[in-house]
Amino acid sequence: MEEEDVRVGANRYGERQPLGLSAQSEDGKDYREPPAVPLFEAGELSSWSFYRAAIAEFVATFLFLYVTVLTVIGVAKSPSKCSTVGTQGIAWAFGGMIFALVYSTAGISGGHINPAVTFGLFLARKVSLTRTVVYIIMQCLGAIAGAAVVKGFQPHTYERLGGAANTLNSGYSKTSGLGAEILGTFVLVYTVFSATDAKRNARDSHVPVLAPLPIGFAVFLVHLATIPVTGTGINPARSLGAALIFNKHQAWHHHWIFWVGPLIGAALAALYHQIVIRAIPFKSN
Repeated sequence: MEEEDVRVGANRYGERQPLGLSAQSEDGKDYREPPAVPLFEAGELSSWSFYRAAIAEFVATFLFLYVTVLTVIGVAKSPSKCSTVGTQGIAWAFGGMIFALVYSTAGISGGHINPAVTFGLFLARKVSLTRTVVYIIMQCLGAIAGAAVVKGFQPHTYERLGGAANTLNSGYSKTSGLGAEILGTFVLVYTVFSATDAKRNARDSHVPVLAPLPIGFAVFLVHLATIPVTGTGINPARSLGAALIFNKHQAWHHHWIFWVGPLIGAALAALYHQIVIRAIPFKSN
């Protein structure tokens, strides 16, 4: 089985409707609507490429939390934000890391790095249920590990400054926080669908090469808009990792917002792209 897997290539059970760089077709211009991915693909579980992709999601989310949580802690630690990267720098850290990590992992796992993105792609039948569950588990574990390493570096500072855990900021209601998370995640997942659309690749071959850039930029812009409201979650793994390692009441008080909001936003983005933009349900076979 190992020899066959190597012979046919590492992506034997890769995404049928892939993200990022792997979305390029061999012929470049001809396009045919790919079939929906089966709900269950038993063959994935016996393929090294499946586990390699899961490991890539773990490592990418680990690195994402490591860099971004350190950035947030560094800004919070400084008595004057002018002496650090400041709020805009936090947004750049999140957006820049997503850009780098999507670029690095797109051809291996699709570069999800976010349970909301994985969930949206599952609803659009671009990934199987098996891959969806495993990806989300690995993303959450990677996020927990990344936040744990930051706490290990500076435990007292980490505890004192809130561990970069997402919380609903004072002056905002739960409805406002939930709405910010829904809309922020909608922007992100809609950008993912648009930037990695295989049909666009058939017309504009440069689009998949540039896919990580608009995705990272969308994360940057959403952080600028919603840091004052919720600190910006739009990624349940990021919120879970920081909350679990910090593990104080304020981190868990409104934690549900950072799961419910992103999942609703991802579902709306998937429906909008598939039904309105692509009109796939109305196309004849």
